[in-house]
Amino acid sequence: MEQRITEKAQELFFRYGLKNVTMDDIATHLGMSKKTIYQYYTDKDALIDAVVQREIDNDVVECAVHRQKCENAVHEVFLALDMMQEMMSTMNPVIIFEMQKYYPSAFKKMNDHKNKFLYKVIKENLELGIKEEMYREDINPDILAKFRIESIFIAFNPELFPSNKYTLFQIETQMMEHFLHGICTTKGHKQIIKYKKQRQKSISI
Repeated sequence: MEQRITEKAQELFFRYGLKNVTMDDIATHLGMSKKTIYQYYTDKDALIDAVVQREIDNDVVECAVHRQKCENAVHEVFLALDMMQEMMSTMNPVIIFEMQKYYPSAFKKMNDHKNKFLYKVIKENLELGIKEEMYREDINPDILAKFRIESIFIAFNPELFPSNKYTLFQIETQMMEHFLHGICTTKGHKQIIKYKKQRQKSISI
């Protein structure tokens, strides 16, 4: 039951944003009383925390799978892009800003994940790419890992990227390609072209 509540809450939060969805809405969509939800979550803040934790747990698993499956560092980035496409196709970009403003506990949890786990994953990818000669040897993995993380979250700024003009995935794809082209060697650029063609072929099928 707890998982069912969390999954439905996530679906509604992603679609409508955090502020617009009430506990009544969640109860109605689940066909249950609010009292039942409160048996598992003391309030909306606790439910949002659980949704964030669920996303973090999924992210950790997916990143481990990508590291095992990837052919090289560039391929790992494209696998991550596929994951982002699936998530962002249903995600309202206002979520991050609402979380920061109204739900500080959940925002801190997400921020800690971003600055520790995601930083580590990206830094290791950069170090792997240098070792494979896919990425330039003169780049600084520490600096660029931090830069890359922040660039991912810039996409959620509605003042810069209004949702009626861009989709989250359009923004993230452009930023990812820009980042990769800046750090890749000639060998790495060939891999970018290869994986872009593979993506375009799979999308057109």
